[in-house]
Amino acid sequence: MPKEPIRLLHFADLHIGIENYGRLDPSTGVNSRVRDFLDRLDEVVAYALENEADLVVFAGDAYKTRDPNPTYQRAFARRVKQLVDAGVPVVLLVGNHDLPTMPQRASTVDIFQTLAVPNVYVGREEGVFRIQTRRGPVQVAVVPFPIRTRLLAHEEFRGLSLPDLDAALQKIVTDNIGALARQIDPEVPAVLTAHLSVSGATYGSERGVMIGRDTVILLSALTDPVWDYVALGHIHKHQSLHNGHPPVVYAGSLERIDFGEEREPKGFCWVQLRRGETTWRFVEVKARPFVTIEADLREAGDPLAMLREAVARYDFRNAVVRVILRLRPEQEKQVREADVRRLLEGAAFVAGIRSEVERKARLRLGTMRPEELTPIQLLERYLEVKAVPQDRRQELIEAAREIFSGGE
Repeated sequence: MPKEPIRLLHFADLHIGIENYGRLDPSTGVNSRVRDFLDRLDEVVAYALENEADLVVFAGDAYKTRDPNPTYQRAFARRVKQLVDAGVPVVLLVGNHDLPTMPQRASTVDIFQTLAVPNVYVGREEGVFRIQTRRGPVQVAVVPFPIRTRLLAHEEFRGLSLPDLDAALQKIVTDNIGALARQIDPEVPAVLTAHLSVSGATYGSERGVMIGRDTVILLSALTDPVWDYVALGHIHKHQSLHNGHPPVVYAGSLERIDFGEEREPKGFCWVQLRRGETTWRFVEVKARPFVTIEADLREAGDPLAMLREAVARYDFRNAVVRVILRLRPEQEKQVREADVRRLLEGAAFVAGIRSEVERKARLRLGTMRPEELTPIQLLERYLEVKAVPQDRRQELIEAAREIFSGGE
Protein backbone atom coordinates (compact mmCIF):
# COMPACT_ATOMS: atom_id res chain seq x y z
CA MET A 1 0.00 0.00 0.00
CA PRO A 2 1.24 3.52 -0.73
CA LYS A 3 2.45 5.48 2.24
CA GLU A 4 0.04 7.90 3.88
CA PRO A 5 0.84 11.48 2.78
CA ILE A 6 2.67 13.75 5.17
CA ARG A 7 0.41 16.51 6.49
CA LEU A 8 2.13 19.86 6.18
CA LEU A 9 0.81 23.28 7.19
CA HIS A 10 2.40 26.25 5.40
CA PHE A 11 1.85 29.83 6.54
CA ALA A 12 3.78 33.10 6.34
CA ASP A 13 3.96 36.85 6.97
CA LEU A 14 2.51 37.08 10.45
CA HIS A 15 3.87 40.58 11.21
CA ILE A 16 3.02 40.69 14.91
CA GLY A 17 3.21 44.32 16.01
CA ILE A 18 1.16 46.01 13.29
CA GLU A 19 -1.20 48.39 15.08
CA ASN A 20 -2.96 50.08 12.14
CA TYR A 21 -6.64 50.81 12.93
CA GLY A 22 -6.40 49.56 16.51
CA ARG A 23 -6.59 50.94 20.02
CA LEU A 24 -4.87 50.00 23.25
CA ASP A 25 -6.69 47.54 25.49
CA PRO A 26 -5.95 48.83 29.01
CA SER A 27 -6.72 45.44 30.59
CA THR A 28 -3.95 43.68 28.63
CA GLY A 29 -1.70 46.54 27.53
CA VAL A 30 -1.86 45.15 23.98
CA ASN A 31 -3.19 46.95 20.91
CA SER A 32 -6.44 45.46 19.60
CA ARG A 33 -4.95 44.93 16.15
CA VAL A 34 -1.99 43.01 17.61
CA ARG A 35 -4.61 40.82 19.24
CA ASP A 36 -6.11 40.20 15.77
CA PHE A 37 -2.79 38.90 14.45
CA LEU A 38 -2.30 36.63 17.46
CA ASP A 39 -5.85 35.31 17.09
CA ARG A 40 -5.05 34.32 13.51
CA LEU A 41 -1.94 32.48 14.71
CA ASP A 42 -4.13 30.70 17.27
CA GLU A 43 -6.31 29.52 14.36
CA VAL A 44 -3.24 28.09 12.65
CA VAL A 45 -2.09 26.25 15.77
CA ALA A 46 -5.57 24.89 16.48
CA TYR A 47 -5.98 23.62 12.92
CA ALA A 48 -2.57 21.95 12.96
CA LEU A 49 -3.31 20.14 16.21
CA GLU A 50 -6.90 19.18 15.36
CA ASN A 51 -5.88 17.77 11.98
CA GLU A 52 -2.74 16.03 13.24
CA ALA A 53 -0.21 18.00 11.22
CA ASP A 54 3.15 16.30 10.81
CA LEU A 55 5.10 19.47 10.07
CA VAL A 56 4.53 23.25 10.15
CA VAL A 57 6.54 25.50 7.83
CA PHE A 58 6.51 29.22 8.58
CA ALA A 59 7.91 31.05 5.54
CA GLY A 60 9.15 34.17 7.31
CA ASP A 61 8.33 37.59 8.85
CA ALA A 62 7.20 36.83 12.36
CA TYR A 63 7.11 40.46 13.45
CA LYS A 64 6.54 43.89 11.98
CA THR A 65 9.98 45.15 13.02
CA ARG A 66 13.46 43.72 13.42
CA ASP A 67 13.39 44.61 17.12
CA PRO A 68 10.06 43.33 18.45
CA ASN A 69 9.20 44.00 22.06
CA PRO A 70 9.49 41.11 24.56
CA THR A 71 5.72 40.81 24.95
CA TYR A 72 5.30 40.01 21.26
CA GLN A 73 8.24 37.60 21.32
CA ARG A 74 6.74 35.77 24.27
CA ALA A 75 3.35 35.52 22.56
CA PHE A 76 4.91 34.03 19.41
CA ALA A 77 7.11 31.60 21.40
CA ARG A 78 4.14 30.31 23.40
CA ARG A 79 2.33 29.32 20.24
CA VAL A 80 5.38 27.66 18.71
CA LYS A 81 5.77 25.73 21.96
CA GLN A 82 2.17 24.49 21.70
CA LEU A 83 3.08 22.83 18.42
CA VAL A 84 6.39 21.27 19.44
CA ASP A 85 4.95 20.07 22.77
CA ALA A 86 2.39 18.15 20.68
CA GLY A 87 5.18 16.55 18.67
CA VAL A 88 4.83 18.78 15.58
CA PRO A 89 8.20 19.97 14.18
CA VAL A 90 8.28 23.65 13.15
CA VAL A 91 10.51 25.26 10.52
CA LEU A 92 10.99 29.01 11.05
CA LEU A 93 12.38 30.75 7.98
CA VAL A 94 14.06 34.13 8.37
CA GLY A 95 12.32 36.86 6.36
CA ASN A 96 13.36 40.45 5.69
CA HIS A 97 11.49 41.69 8.78
CA ASP A 98 13.30 39.10 10.91
CA LEU A 99 16.80 40.06 9.79
CA PRO A 100 19.02 42.23 11.99
CA THR A 101 20.43 45.47 10.63
CA MET A 102 23.97 44.08 11.13
CA PRO A 103 25.00 40.52 10.18
CA GLN A 104 26.64 40.02 13.58
CA ARG A 105 23.35 40.49 15.43
CA ALA A 106 20.76 37.79 16.02
CA SER A 107 17.56 37.54 13.99
CA THR A 108 14.20 37.72 15.74
CA VAL A 109 13.87 33.91 15.71
CA ASP A 110 17.47 32.90 16.50
CA ILE A 111 16.56 32.42 20.16
CA PHE A 112 14.96 29.06 19.29
CA GLN A 113 18.22 27.87 17.79
CA THR A 114 20.34 29.31 20.61
CA LEU A 115 18.28 27.48 23.23
CA ALA A 116 18.28 24.34 21.07
CA VAL A 117 14.50 24.07 21.34
CA PRO A 118 13.67 20.51 20.25
CA ASN A 119 11.82 20.17 16.96
CA VAL A 120 12.32 23.84 15.96
CA TYR A 121 14.45 24.44 12.89
CA VAL A 122 15.60 28.01 12.15
CA GLY A 123 16.39 28.80 8.51
CA ARG A 124 18.80 31.71 8.73
CA GLU A 125 21.17 30.39 6.04
CA GLU A 126 20.61 28.23 2.97
CA GLY A 127 20.59 24.56 3.89
CA VAL A 128 18.58 21.34 4.05
CA PHE A 129 16.91 20.05 7.19
CA ARG A 130 16.15 16.34 7.35
CA ILE A 131 13.19 16.00 9.68
CA GLN A 132 11.58 12.85 11.03
CA THR A 133 7.80 13.26 11.35
CA ARG A 134 5.10 10.90 12.60
CA ARG A 135 4.34 9.80 9.06
CA GLY A 136 7.87 9.59 7.78
CA PRO A 137 10.91 11.67 6.89
CA VAL A 138 10.80 15.03 5.09
CA GLN A 139 13.55 17.16 3.59
CA VAL A 140 13.09 20.92 3.94
CA ALA A 141 15.44 23.21 2.03
CA VAL A 142 15.47 26.78 3.34
CA VAL A 143 16.24 30.02 1.48
CA PRO A 144 16.03 33.09 3.74
CA PHE A 145 15.52 36.59 2.38
CA PRO A 146 18.46 37.53 0.11
CA ILE A 147 20.31 40.67 1.25
CA ARG A 148 21.94 42.78 -1.43
CA THR A 149 24.13 44.80 0.94
CA ARG A 150 26.08 41.71 1.96
CA LEU A 151 27.45 41.51 -1.56
CA LEU A 152 29.27 44.76 -0.90
CA ALA A 153 31.57 42.95 1.52
CA HIS A 154 33.17 41.34 -1.55
CA GLU A 155 35.51 43.40 -3.68
CA GLU A 156 34.13 42.10 -6.97
CA PHE A 157 30.70 43.63 -6.31
CA ARG A 158 31.75 47.08 -5.09
CA GLY A 159 30.94 49.94 -7.41
CA LEU A 160 28.20 48.05 -9.25
CA SER A 161 24.91 49.80 -10.01
CA LEU A 162 21.72 48.64 -8.29
CA PRO A 163 20.51 46.78 -11.43
CA ASP A 164 23.88 45.01 -11.67
CA LEU A 165 23.75 44.11 -7.98
CA ASP A 166 20.21 42.78 -8.47
CA ALA A 167 21.39 40.62 -11.38
CA ALA A 168 24.34 39.33 -9.33
CA LEU A 169 22.12 38.51 -6.35
CA GLN A 170 19.55 36.82 -8.58
CA LYS A 171 22.26 34.56 -9.99
CA ILE A 172 23.66 33.75 -6.54
CA VAL A 173 20.23 32.83 -5.15
CA THR A 174 19.41 30.75 -8.24
CA ASP A 175 22.75 28.93 -7.99
CA ASN A 176 22.21 28.30 -4.28
CA ILE A 177 18.78 26.81 -4.93
CA GLY A 178 20.34 24.56 -7.55
CA ALA A 179 22.98 23.47 -5.04
CA LEU A 180 20.26 22.65 -2.49
CA ALA A 181 18.43 20.55 -5.08
CA ARG A 182 21.56 18.45 -5.59
CA GLN A 183 21.55 17.56 -1.88
CA ILE A 184 18.06 16.06 -2.02
CA ASP A 185 17.47 12.33 -1.62
CA PRO A 186 15.10 11.48 -4.50
CA GLU A 187 13.35 8.83 -2.41
CA VAL A 188 12.23 11.20 0.36
CA PRO A 189 9.58 13.97 0.05
CA ALA A 190 11.23 17.37 -0.35
CA VAL A 191 9.98 20.90 0.35
CA LEU A 192 11.66 24.15 -0.63
CA THR A 193 10.71 27.17 1.48
CA ALA A 194 11.88 30.65 0.49
CA HIS A 195 11.18 34.24 1.50
CA LEU A 196 11.54 36.32 -1.63
CA SER A 197 9.83 37.89 -4.63
CA VAL A 198 9.23 35.64 -7.62
CA SER A 199 8.62 36.78 -11.18
CA GLY A 200 4.95 36.73 -12.14
CA ALA A 201 3.68 37.21 -8.58
CA THR A 202 1.09 39.87 -7.79
CA TYR A 203 2.02 42.18 -4.95
CA GLY A 204 -0.38 43.16 -2.19
CA SER A 205 -0.16 45.75 0.58
CA GLU A 206 3.22 44.50 1.77
CA ARG A 207 4.75 47.36 -0.25
CA GLY A 208 3.63 49.71 2.52
CA VAL A 209 5.48 47.82 5.28
CA MET A 210 8.31 46.28 3.32
CA ILE A 211 11.83 46.61 4.67
CA GLY A 212 14.49 46.77 1.97
CA ARG A 213 14.43 46.68 -1.81
CA ASP A 214 13.56 43.43 -3.56
CA THR A 215 15.54 41.28 -5.92
CA VAL A 216 13.16 39.23 -8.06
CA ILE A 217 13.94 35.55 -8.59
CA LEU A 218 12.75 33.83 -11.77
CA LEU A 219 9.96 31.29 -11.32
CA SER A 220 11.99 28.77 -13.33
CA ALA A 221 14.52 28.65 -10.47
CA LEU A 222 11.84 27.07 -8.24
CA THR A 223 10.14 24.57 -10.54
CA ASP A 224 12.74 21.79 -10.43
CA PRO A 225 10.74 18.53 -10.05
CA VAL A 226 13.09 17.48 -7.25
CA TRP A 227 10.81 19.55 -5.01
CA ASP A 228 7.38 18.24 -4.06
CA TYR A 229 6.12 21.58 -2.77
CA VAL A 230 7.51 25.13 -2.75
CA ALA A 231 6.34 27.13 0.28
CA LEU A 232 6.80 30.85 -0.26
CA GLY A 233 6.59 33.89 1.99
CA HIS A 234 7.06 37.66 1.55
CA ILE A 235 4.11 38.59 -0.69
CA HIS A 236 0.87 39.03 1.24
CA LYS A 237 -1.55 38.05 -1.51
CA HIS A 238 -2.24 34.32 -1.54
CA GLN A 239 -1.50 32.88 -4.97
CA SER A 240 -0.30 29.81 -6.80
CA LEU A 241 2.45 30.48 -9.34
CA HIS A 242 2.84 26.97 -10.76
CA ASN A 243 0.00 24.50 -10.95
CA GLY A 244 2.10 21.62 -12.22
CA HIS A 245 4.73 19.72 -10.26
CA PRO A 246 5.87 21.13 -7.93
CA PRO A 247 3.17 23.50 -6.68
CA VAL A 248 4.77 26.93 -6.05
CA VAL A 249 2.56 28.78 -3.58
CA TYR A 250 2.50 32.00 -1.59
CA ALA A 251 0.39 31.30 1.50
CA GLY A 252 -0.12 35.06 1.88
CA SER A 253 -0.44 36.91 5.17
CA LEU A 254 -2.77 35.77 7.93
CA GLU A 255 -4.38 39.14 8.68
CA ARG A 256 -5.30 42.21 6.65
CA ILE A 257 -3.01 45.21 6.99
CA ASP A 258 -5.05 47.92 5.26
CA PHE A 259 -7.84 48.61 2.77
CA GLY A 260 -5.66 47.45 -0.11
CA GLU A 261 -6.38 43.92 1.16
CA GLU A 262 -10.10 44.52 1.74
CA ARG A 263 -11.25 41.86 -0.72
CA GLU A 264 -8.37 39.41 -0.32
CA PRO A 265 -8.99 36.15 1.55
CA LYS A 266 -6.44 35.42 4.28
CA GLY A 267 -5.25 32.04 5.46
CA PHE A 268 -2.74 29.24 5.13
CA CYS A 269 -2.07 26.15 3.02
CA TRP A 270 -2.83 22.59 4.04
CA VAL A 271 -0.61 20.22 2.08
CA GLN A 272 -0.78 16.47 1.50
CA LEU A 273 2.86 15.74 0.70
CA ARG A 274 3.97 12.69 -1.25
CA ARG A 275 7.08 12.10 -3.32
CA GLY A 276 6.17 13.20 -6.84
CA GLU A 277 2.48 13.60 -5.96
CA THR A 278 1.39 16.51 -3.79
CA THR A 279 -2.01 18.10 -3.31
CA TRP A 280 -2.87 21.21 -1.32
CA ARG A 281 -5.70 23.57 -0.52
CA PHE A 282 -6.06 27.05 0.89
CA VAL A 283 -7.74 27.32 4.30
CA GLU A 284 -9.27 30.72 5.01
CA VAL A 285 -9.03 32.23 8.50
CA LYS A 286 -11.37 34.71 10.20
CA ALA A 287 -9.36 37.81 9.37
CA ARG A 288 -10.71 41.17 10.52
CA PRO A 289 -13.08 42.49 7.81
CA PHE A 290 -12.30 45.82 6.15
CA VAL A 291 -15.33 47.58 4.66
CA THR A 292 -15.51 50.67 2.46
CA ILE A 293 -18.92 52.39 2.50
CA GLU A 294 -19.48 54.71 -0.46
CA ALA A 295 -22.54 56.91 -0.80
CA ASP A 296 -23.39 59.49 -3.46
CA LEU A 297 -25.76 61.90 -1.74
CA ARG A 298 -25.70 64.74 -4.27
CA GLU A 299 -29.29 64.16 -5.43
CA ALA A 300 -30.71 63.62 -1.95
CA GLY A 301 -33.23 66.01 -0.43
CA ASP A 302 -32.36 64.56 2.98
CA PRO A 303 -28.74 63.38 2.65
CA LEU A 304 -28.56 61.92 6.16
CA ALA A 305 -31.64 59.78 5.55
CA MET A 306 -30.19 58.54 2.26
CA LEU A 307 -26.89 57.80 4.01
CA ARG A 308 -28.73 55.80 6.66
CA GLU A 309 -30.26 53.64 3.93
CA ALA A 310 -26.88 53.20 2.22
CA VAL A 311 -25.13 52.17 5.43
CA ALA A 312 -27.83 49.59 6.16
CA ARG A 313 -26.82 47.71 3.01
CA TYR A 314 -23.35 46.93 4.41
CA ASP A 315 -22.35 44.37 7.00
CA PHE A 316 -19.73 46.23 8.99
CA ARG A 317 -20.08 44.54 12.38
CA ASN A 318 -16.64 44.11 13.96
CA ALA A 319 -15.06 45.55 10.81
CA VAL A 320 -12.57 48.31 10.20
CA VAL A 321 -14.68 50.83 8.26
CA ARG A 322 -14.07 53.87 6.11
CA VAL A 323 -16.76 56.09 4.61
CA ILE A 324 -16.56 58.04 1.35
CA LEU A 325 -19.35 60.56 0.75
CA ARG A 326 -20.11 62.62 -2.35
CA LEU A 327 -21.90 65.86 -1.53
CA ARG A 328 -22.90 69.23 -2.91
CA PRO A 329 -21.43 72.23 -1.04
CA GLU A 330 -24.73 73.15 0.56
CA GLN A 331 -25.09 69.62 1.97
CA GLU A 332 -21.87 69.67 4.00
CA LYS A 333 -23.50 71.03 7.15
CA GLN A 334 -26.36 68.53 6.88
CA VAL A 335 -24.06 65.51 7.29
CA ARG A 336 -21.99 65.92 10.44
CA GLU A 337 -19.23 63.52 11.34
CA ALA A 338 -20.86 62.73 14.68
CA ASP A 339 -24.05 61.68 12.87
CA VAL A 340 -22.10 59.39 10.54
CA ARG A 341 -20.26 57.78 13.45
CA ARG A 342 -23.56 57.03 15.18
CA LEU A 343 -24.68 55.13 12.08
CA LEU A 344 -21.53 52.99 12.31
CA GLU A 345 -22.20 51.63 15.77
CA GLY A 346 -20.95 48.04 15.90
CA ALA A 347 -17.86 48.64 13.78
CA ALA A 348 -14.54 47.67 15.37
CA PHE A 349 -12.84 50.87 14.21
CA VAL A 350 -13.80 53.83 12.04
CA ALA A 351 -10.74 54.50 9.92
CA GLY A 352 -12.01 57.71 8.36
CA ILE A 353 -14.94 59.69 6.99
CA ARG A 354 -14.11 61.51 3.79
CA SER A 355 -16.39 63.97 2.02
CA GLU A 356 -15.83 64.66 -1.65
CA VAL A 357 -17.64 67.93 -2.24
CA GLU A 358 -18.62 68.91 -5.77
CA ARG A 359 -17.38 72.44 -6.34
CA LYS A 360 -17.47 74.62 -9.41
CA ALA A 361 -14.24 76.17 -10.60
CA ARG A 362 -13.87 79.68 -9.28
CA LEU A 363 -14.42 82.51 -11.72
CA ARG A 364 -11.05 84.00 -10.81
CA LEU A 365 -9.45 81.20 -12.86
CA GLY A 366 -11.19 82.52 -15.95
CA THR A 367 -13.21 80.26 -18.19
CA MET A 368 -10.76 77.38 -17.79
CA ARG A 369 -11.09 74.72 -15.10
CA PRO A 370 -8.09 74.09 -12.77
CA GLU A 371 -7.29 70.72 -14.37
CA GLU A 372 -6.97 72.46 -17.76
CA LEU A 373 -4.26 74.84 -16.54
CA THR A 374 -0.53 74.19 -16.46
CA PRO A 375 1.30 74.43 -13.10
CA ILE A 376 2.78 77.78 -14.17
CA GLN A 377 -0.65 79.15 -15.13
CA LEU A 378 -2.07 78.05 -11.80
CA LEU A 379 0.79 79.74 -9.98
CA GLU A 380 0.31 82.96 -11.96
CA ARG A 381 -3.37 83.09 -11.05
CA TYR A 382 -2.66 82.29 -7.41
CA LEU A 383 -0.10 85.09 -7.12
CA GLU A 384 -2.51 87.45 -8.83
CA VAL A 385 -5.32 86.62 -6.40
CA LYS A 386 -2.94 87.11 -3.47
CA ALA A 387 -1.97 90.56 -4.84
CA VAL A 388 1.72 89.75 -4.92
CA PRO A 389 3.68 92.72 -6.38
CA GLN A 390 4.54 92.37 -10.06
CA ASP A 391 8.34 92.22 -9.64
CA ARG A 392 8.08 89.61 -6.86
CA ARG A 393 5.51 87.70 -8.87
CA GLN A 394 7.88 87.49 -11.85
CA GLU A 395 10.73 86.36 -9.63
CA LEU A 396 8.65 83.52 -8.18
CA ILE A 397 7.41 82.43 -11.61
CA GLU A 398 10.95 82.26 -12.97
CA ALA A 399 12.05 80.22 -9.96
CA ALA A 400 9.12 77.87 -10.52
CA ARG A 401 10.00 77.45 -14.21
CA GLU A 402 13.51 76.41 -13.20
CA ILE A 403 12.19 73.87 -10.70
CA PHE A 404 9.69 72.38 -13.18
CA SER A 405 12.37 72.09 -15.84
CA GLY A 406 14.70 70.25 -13.49
CA GLY A 407 17.28 73.05 -13.55
CA GLU A 408 18.16 72.45 -17.18
